[in-house]
Amino acid sequence: MAEGSGPMRLTRRLFLKSAAALGPGLSGRCSLPSLDAQGVASMGIPPAPRPKFSGRRFPVTFSDVGAEAGLIAPATYGSQQFDKYIFEANGPGIAFYDYDNDGWPDVFVPNGTKLQRSPAALEPTNHLYHNNRDGTFTDVTYRAGLTHRGWCYGVCIGDYDNDGYDDLFLTYFGKNVLYHNDGGRKFTDVTEKAGLAQARRRWATGCTLVDYDRDGWLDLFISHYARIDPRKIPPPGANEYCRFEDVPVACGPLGLPPETCALYRNKGDGTFSDESVAAGISKAGPRYNLTALAFDYDDDGWPDIFVACDSTRNLLFRNNHNGTLSEVGLDSGVATNNDGMEQANMGVAVEDYAGTGWPGLYVTHFSGDTPVLYQNLKGQFFNDVTLAAGLAVETAYVGWGTGFVDLDNDGWLDLFEVTGSIYPSVERSHPSYKFKTPRLVFRNLGGGSFEEVSELCGSGVTTPHSSRGCAFADFNNDGSMDVAVQNMGEPPSLLANRCRSGSHWINIKLRGTHSNRSAIGARIAVYGGGRRQVSEVLSGSSYISQSDLRQHFGLGSERRVEKIEVRWPSGFVEAIGPQSCDQFMVIEEGRGVVSSRRTSA
Repeated sequence: MAEGSGPMRLTRRLFLKSAAALGPGLSGRCSLPSLDAQGVASMGIPPAPRPKFSGRRFPVTFSDVGAEAGLIAPATYGSQQFDKYIFEANGPGIAFYDYDNDGWPDVFVPNGTKLQRSPAALEPTNHLYHNNRDGTFTDVTYRAGLTHRGWCYGVCIGDYDNDGYDDLFLTYFGKNVLYHNDGGRKFTDVTEKAGLAQARRRWATGCTLVDYDRDGWLDLFISHYARIDPRKIPPPGANEYCRFEDVPVACGPLGLPPETCALYRNKGDGTFSDESVAAGISKAGPRYNLTALAFDYDDDGWPDIFVACDSTRNLLFRNNHNGTLSEVGLDSGVATNNDGMEQANMGVAVEDYAGTGWPGLYVTHFSGDTPVLYQNLKGQFFNDVTLAAGLAVETAYVGWGTGFVDLDNDGWLDLFEVTGSIYPSVERSHPSYKFKTPRLVFRNLGGGSFEEVSELCGSGVTTPHSSRGCAFADFNNDGSMDVAVQNMGEPPSLLANRCRSGSHWINIKLRGTHSNRSAIGARIAVYGGGRRQVSEVLSGSSYISQSDLRQHFGLGSERRVEKIEVRWPSGFVEAIGPQSCDQFMVIEEGRGVVSSRRTSA
């Protein structure tokens, strides 16, 4: 320290950089308290005081129309009364997936199985529901050839062979599956042919298709959770990692060996090669990896990869532009919370929620802890602004799937989150600890602050479920964003958004030519009303789920946008002139707007 410079202020950035320099031991598991002798990181944090309500009307209610729409198959993951193993408890994601390119989002619902096998005809299976364009869906699972059974968890989509139809990748506790989309009619399992077959049984969770080397072909990143052999896992109650609130529960994840992530490069001939070591992914070491997503956090035109890790430090892989990535989670501020503590990170939302042009991160956590909102400081560092943003007011629930989405079309991204306990047996001994809990909605007040409006959003939000993944799309093409939710032991929820704001919007689908056909990694900027809204096309997000690849922008009272600018993954920047509001449009790389239509409402 220079003479006369005064004492050094220990900022969060300096603390985390010091932790990185000292190595993983400073922030390892030994530094965390063992609360309630459970297997996940829970801090016992009470909710922050609620600020005074703004009094502003929130003109959005949700109705669960899943049953009447035909989404009727329940999610089966082992026993619904008592989970013996953690792979019964964690549960799957869900997807909005326009597999036939008709402009109407379909729904894909992963499913698990039971510990004791049933006759094949009675075994649960995944489900693909085709959108009938009238508010209902038809189950086309068998017709589409998607009857693979097992413990399915994560889902992500993207056109890996650039044939014009988005393909489907599924993660499993067992062996993953890559389905080739055969022209929007049926699917073919090409896992082995593509070089993605696994030599051993692994528990894969999150996935994201990403063109990390920008060669025009989508590569594949997979996160793995823990190494599990059911024959060797201790029984519930066997040790400190197998109890919660003094009740025997499924063991883990602490006490189980953590796993590593994997990166496969698309060779452009329908096959992939494992580049986990060569690209630097393996250097990060093992974690309890859950949701993975790719986004360009530093706005350099190259996709980076974030992984939410349960009870261990989060990962952020920065793209080095040369086929390698460097793990910079601690250096960038997203590995831990503001106190330098690891958390039970599960779901992830990423968007420019504050209107600064820089995407922030929202990460959901276990009960007894706050979620974390990471503010992106121009790609240099992320700052934990959870308390200042008004998002520390709920700590009673286990948070899972989440997303930034403009629910009222006012031009500001709101925050939606689903919750649910992982311990169905605890409620019998502790009635206050509910297995089924409500969804959460936070209205964006602008300027980087939020307020909870869950109680104003109707029965689709307040009715309790034990939910896991959620995904977002305007499934009925009425101009309002809806939500699909995966529920444990129940059929999925389909939350129809009854928006009464009268505000305007625009919905944009991108189609790559020199870039990957799905335009994953493309960044759209919409200019109007003196503001610039920015969104990026993502494969995978929320909690191991997939939202519609179309990008929705609320416009408030604006009846037109002044300009649309697309930065394609190829690096080409395309500007589109003024456009009217309340329409769905398709923009093709190098050709501009190739189709548009007004709302069907």
